[in-house]
Amino acid sequence: MSDEKIDISRALKSAITTGKVEFGVDQTMKAVKDGKAQMVVLSRNCPSQELRGDIGVKVHVYDGNNMELGALCGKPFSVSALVIIDKGSSNILTL
Repeated sequence: MSDEKIDISRALKSAITTGKVEFGVDQTMKAVKDGKAQMVVLSRNCPSQELRGDIGVKVHVYDGNNMELGALCGKPFSVSALVIIDKGSSNILTL
């Protein structure tokens, strides 16, 4: 379990600093509908049932709540969903 958190933590931070990541359920849905999403990461308590379904891109459910996911991303707010538009130099798509 702790290996997964280290890997996703490093991969997310790398994607955020070197790629293009957008935060929030609305921005995530828009990117998926526009065909820009490479991957979606959801918190365990993400309220969007639509994003939990088959949306045509890889979905990773982070084993933490929205406050923990926000902290992991280095944000001062909770993050229920985020979308990877460009992975940059990260290996996040291998999760």
